[in-house]
Amino acid sequence: MKSFRVSVHIVPRKGLLDPQGKAVADALHTLGFHSVTDVHVGRHLVIEATAADAAAAEKAVREMCARLLANPVTEDFDIAGVAAT
Repeated sequence: MKSFRVSVHIVPRKGLLDPQGKAVADALHTLGFHSVTDVHVGRHLVIEATAADAAAAEKAVREMCARLLANPVTEDFDIAGVAAT
């Protein structure tokens, strides 16, 4: 078994109310960043785990997201990267 670090981004699904994202977008507009059209506030997780290879590590983390880490009704997740450690 090898050690891997898997990065995951979890964000609210498009079209759903994102009050934190709206607050950040409004604050950025107040600061003069008028080019910002939308902000989605989510979570970034880094999971370290052992697996036979990178594909197995990614598969395991996808299952973790689907079963526990992300709410399948309101959130989308994306595996941002898998790196051997």
